[in-house]
Amino acid sequence: MIDAPAALAGRPLFEPYASLLRRFAAGLPSIDDLDAALADPGPRPTLRDGTPVRLVANAHAAGYEAGIAASGAVPTREHDWHDFFNALVWCRFPQAKAALNAAHLEELTLRGAGAPRGPRRDRLTQFDECGVVVSASDPALLAALRAHDWRGLFWEHRAAWGRSIDVVVFGHATLDQLRAPFVGLCGKALLREVPSHWFADDAAARNLEVDAWLAERLAGLGAQGSPARLQALPLLGIPGLSADSETAAYYDDTRQFRPLAQPRAAAASDE
Repeated sequence: MIDAPAALAGRPLFEPYASLLRRFAAGLPSIDDLDAALADPGPRPTLRDGTPVRLVANAHAAGYEAGIAASGAVPTREHDWHDFFNALVWCRFPQAKAALNAAHLEELTLRGAGAPRGPRRDRLTQFDECGVVVSASDPALLAALRAHDWRGLFWEHRAAWGRSIDVVVFGHATLDQLRAPFVGLCGKALLREVPSHWFADDAAARNLEVDAWLAERLAGLGAQGSPARLQALPLLGIPGLSADSETAAYYDDTRQFRPLAQPRAAAASDE
C-alpha cells in the first residue's frame, strides 16, 4: 500500500494531481499544510459567490453541503486519504466542485429541511465520489463505451488512448481506490466529444478546460430532463493500468467488463 502521496505522482490517472502529490513525500499532510496547498500556487478556490474555500477539522451542524455553502469551510479528517483527495480535487477543479456544492444547495432549498435527499442529490454525490470525464475526438470511441464494447474500446483501439481519448478522474473516492486497484473498479463517466487538437494542448490547459466544462454540466446533473444515468467505465481496462490487459482475452472477463444490459421491454419480448 502506498504510504506517501508523492509515490502516486507517476501513476496513470493521477496526472492532473501529480504536481500536488509531489509536495507530500513524507506522508499525508496535516490539515493546515493541506489547506495551505489550496492557495499555493495561485488563488484559493472559491464558491460561486466568491467565498474562499478552506479546510477545517470540525463537521457542520447544518450538514456537509449546507455547511460548506454557508461558510466555505470543507470538513476534512486529519491524515485521511479520502479527504486528502477531496482537497486535491478542490485544488485542481475548483469551478466544478463549486458547481456541485451550488447544485446540492439548490436541491436542499427546493426540497426543504428534513426532506429525503432525492435522486438528484444522490447522482451529484455519486459523481463527486466516483465521477470521471471521458474526452474523445472520435465519436466511434464514445459509441463503443456506451455499447459496452470493451474489447473494441480498450483493445482494438488501444493506440487511441492518450491520442484521441482521455480520462480525467474527478471522484475523490475513486482516486483513493486507485491507490490499490481491484477487479471491478469502475468510474461513473460523463462523456464528451472534443476537437482533435485538444490532445495537443498542454496538460494544464486541458485541466482548466475540463474544469469549466464540468462546472457547466454539473449544474444540471440529475435535474429534470437530464440523462438518468452516468456511463459505467471499468477503469482497469484502460491500457497501462493493469499488466493483465496486455492480452485480448483479458477483456472477456465479465466480472468487470460487463455486457450492456438488455432493455426490459426487449427482454420480455424474447421470452
